[in-house]
Amino acid sequence: MTQRDPSIRVAFSQAAKGVLHRPARQLAAALGVVLAIALFAYVRTSQMLASAHAAEPDAIEAANRIRWLTALSLLICFTGIMNAMLMSVTERFREIGTMKCLGATNGFVLKLFFVEAAMIGISASLAGGLLGVLAAALMHAASDGIGAFGAAALAAPSVFGASCLLGTGLTVIAALAPALQAAKMPPVAALRVEI
Repeated sequence: MTQRDPSIRVAFSQAAKGVLHRPARQLAAALGVVLAIALFAYVRTSQMLASAHAAEPDAIEAANRIRWLTALSLLICFTGIMNAMLMSVTERFREIGTMKCLGATNGFVLKLFFVEAAMIGISASLAGGLLGVLAAALMHAASDGIGAFGAAALAAPSVFGASCLLGTGLTVIAALAPALQAAKMPPVAALRVEI
């Protein structure tokens, strides 16, 4: 007899319950994504708005420093998401064991944690992208005039797209190791764990 995975709707429902059941941890993880993506969106928007000054040597050196800071913030964000997902798996040992005893497959458990990570990633990336674009527009409007808002509005769709892809991809990749750990967990061992 082969087991069939429940639909994605069931995984989405379970993931939403997992996020709502642990709001403080998920909010902390989402805040890390929001700040990292806001920095990324700010840098991308600023680069698009300040392309006239890009040839100056000081501007090139400053842009390189900003890229390194952005990469470092994304790495820290990745670590924070992985930690939050590992804690989520650790807290849910018994729940995972019960689901597996009731017939949940390894694929369903993987799907559950990937959907949870994607939910956090998409919502936090949208907020971070909006925050970063608005901050860049305000900074450039203060120095270059109100026309920076129009230029930021033109840059916003590509920056939002890149921000959402990056933030969601980052959270899903960070959830890979914890999700694999949860999926490979033997049901009987998970039910025995006392947390």
